[in-house]
Amino acid sequence: MAIEVNYWTRRSPFFDDVIKAGCGGFAVANHMLQPHSFLDPIAEYQHLTEGVTLWDVATERQVEISGPDALSFMEMLTPRDVSACPVGRGRYVVITSEDGGIINDPVLFRLAEDHFWLSTSDSDLILWVKGLAVFANMDVSICEPDVSPVQIQGPKSPAVIKNLFGDRGEGLKFYEIRQLDLDGIPVMLSRTGWSGEYGFEIFLQDSQYGSELWNRILAAGKSEGIVVTGPSDIRRVEAGILGYGCDISIDTNPYEAGLDWMLKPEKQADFIGKKALNQLKANGISQRLVGIELVGTPLPQGTFKDRWPALAGDKKIGEVTVALHSPRLDKNIGYAMLEAQFTATGTPITVEAPHGRLDAVVAEKPFVKKAG
Repeated sequence: MAIEVNYWTRRSPFFDDVIKAGCGGFAVANHMLQPHSFLDPIAEYQHLTEGVTLWDVATERQVEISGPDALSFMEMLTPRDVSACPVGRGRYVVITSEDGGIINDPVLFRLAEDHFWLSTSDSDLILWVKGLAVFANMDVSICEPDVSPVQIQGPKSPAVIKNLFGDRGEGLKFYEIRQLDLDGIPVMLSRTGWSGEYGFEIFLQDSQYGSELWNRILAAGKSEGIVVTGPSDIRRVEAGILGYGCDISIDTNPYEAGLDWMLKPEKQADFIGKKALNQLKANGISQRLVGIELVGTPLPQGTFKDRWPALAGDKKIGEVTVALHSPRLDKNIGYAMLEAQFTATGTPITVEAPHGRLDAVVAEKPFVKKAG
C-alpha cells in the first residue's frame, strides 16, 4: 500500500507495522497519522466485543506538566478536583476556555504528587497549556514527552496482558496506571480505553522500541486470536463515548455535552471558565447532546460523513453528530445536538439524511453499559 506522507504529518513508531497489518487508510489527529480500516467495521466490532484487538493510538499525545506548582496549575486548567486524584490513578477531565467551551477532553494521569500527563484528544492542547504557563507565574515545566500509546481492547485483553507482563500487570483498577519494564522497554500500563470494553493502554516511553513492543504484543496475543484494528465508532457510540471534533468542540460547553457530572464549579481553585460555567448553571442551556434511535433499514457502516439536520416538523432544531447501525442492538443509533425543549427521552424528531428523511426518537445513552 503506497502512503504519501507530508513532512508536517508525523508517523507513529508503529507505522511500518500497521502497514504490514493491512491498514486501509489514515486519518489525521494531533498532526499525526491515525490508522484505520484494517477490516470492515462489522468484523472489527466483532473482534473487539468477542475477542481482543490491538490499536495504534499514538496520535493520543501526552502533555506533561511537572514542577513544584504542577498541582496548582492543573487545578487552574480543569473544573475537576485534581487534588482528589491519587498518585498512580487517572481521571477523565475537560479543559475549559474562559467562556466554558471544551478545549480538550483528555484523560489526566497523576504520575507523582507534582507530575501529570494529559492524554489528549485531537486539538492542540499543548499550545494552550504552554501559553497559559507563560502568564501563570507558576513554577511548572510543560513538554510533550516521547510517549506513544497503543490500546489492547476486548474481553480477552486481560489474558494478553498476563502473557506480556506476568503477574506484574494484574490487579489494575479502572483508570489506574503503573510503571513497568518489558525486558528493557520502558512502558506505563493503564486500565483505560476508548471502547467501553475491558481494555488496557500501554504507553511506550521510548519510540526506538516501537516495532519491538508491537511484535511482543502480537506474540503475547496470538493464543487469544488478537487482531489489529482501528478504534470502533460502533462500540464507542454504544458506550456513550464522545468524539472531540465530532460530537463536542470548543463551541460546546460541558453542560450541553452531558458532562456536568464532572464539573465542580464550587471548588476553591479559580479555574479557567469558572465564572462562565456558574452562569450557565444558573441560567440553563439552550441545547443538549442526546442519544437518538433512527427508524429504518440498517445504515451502511462508514457512510456518515457530515452532520445531518434534525427537524421538528419542518423546523430545524439541531444536528445529528453521528449515526450508525449497532449489530448488538439491531438498531440505528447516534447522537444529536438538539434545542433543549426537544431533548426529553422519547421525543420524536425527523432526521434529514442524504438518502431521505428518517423518523427518530430521543433515547437514553449509553445504549450499552460499559463492561467491567
